[in-house]
Amino acid sequence: MRIICPAITTDATMDSNVQDLSFSIVWSPLPFVTWLLPFIGHLGICDSQGIASDFRGSYYVGSDGRMAFGAPTRALKVDVGEIGAEQWDAAIRQANSTYNQRIHNICCDNCHSHVACALNDMHVRAFGIEKWSMINLCFLMFFRSRFLYQWAILSQFGPLLLLILIITLVKTL
Repeated sequence: MRIICPAITTDATMDSNVQDLSFSIVWSPLPFVTWLLPFIGHLGICDSQGIASDFRGSYYVGSDGRMAFGAPTRALKVDVGEIGAEQWDAAIRQANSTYNQRIHNICCDNCHSHVACALNDMHVRAFGIEKWSMINLCFLMFFRSRFLYQWAILSQFGPLLLLILIITLVKTL
């Protein structure tokens, strides 16, 4: 079944207006931060209907399908195996409830922690990972997730490449 994700379909540059993001971890670039460190971004997790939830700030988890820093540009589908949609969705609801009571800390308790909490609550084992953390999610998304549309790669790597080009040109003058 293909799910229409409202956070995705509003982007006119999409290759397709329909993205199946059910059972996926989704990623979007953080302005300024991703421009300098392209492996750092904002994470969310989609329920069985493809609706994204993300820890947006202290005491606030958005679960309306939209992400704090714009539409996701990358996604990684998780094989839920024997877990099933009910347990997947229940774990996301529980993580949302937990993180709606937490203070956001950019380094220690953030959107990556929220996603890890949901994955650990549902006891999912995927990509050789049993114990989910901020670190393994960061690397997993950087190396294994797919770009959702053709220009998404530029939103992640373009600013850094442009900065390197400018520095290189300035040094050669």
